[in-house]
Amino acid sequence: MLLTILVFDVALVAWSLHLMEAAVQTKEFSLMLAGTLVAFAAAGTLVVYFLMNNCISYFTNLS
Repeated sequence: MLLTILVFDVALVAWSLHLMEAAVQTKEFSLMLAGTLVAFAAAGTLVVYFLMNNCISYFTNLS
């Protein structure tokens, strides 16, 4: 499962870098904002995965 999420996050970061590169070339703020939001989505995906993984393993060890 972690490998799938890591591949997804690498794809999101690559897309984010592509958007930011296009923003610098065309001098558009909206593309830079979109690239930043995609990068935050990638980071958020990893944070939620690790939080939920710890939470679920905690609850399964309670019983």
